[in-house]
Amino acid sequence: MEIIKNGAQASVKGPEAWFTGAVRIDPLFAKKEATKGAGALVTFEPGARTAWHTHPAGQTLIVISGLGRVQREGGPIEDIGPGDVVWFEPNEKHWHGASPGKALSHIAIQEAVNGEVVTWLEKVSDDQYSK
Repeated sequence: MEIIKNGAQASVKGPEAWFTGAVRIDPLFAKKEATKGAGALVTFEPGARTAWHTHPAGQTLIVISGLGRVQREGGPIEDIGPGDVVWFEPNEKHWHGASPGKALSHIAIQEAVNGEVVTWLEKVSDDQYSK
């Protein structure tokens, strides 16, 4: 058994190359030798969002608080809120983030395939975000 105590892992600022706006990442659990998955609590300030990206094994988001938006390539922007669970298929191009007027916190869980967890792509433009 392992217990990772609250505060044992530092919060980090979401890198500008991967996010638009203010984003904080709080690591929850890392991939271990016998596992493939990792998880983090990600908090987006209003209007903040990821760049377009894909995950080789897909990604699960569990919304904890606030209001957000998600979109897969070719689909509509969809609103998400506390208790919602979002699943993106493997290699499905998508983005997610906060609504324009309210922050969003979600737990993001993804697995590695051949050592790869995510492929970051172009940023979501203000026009794409506001449609």
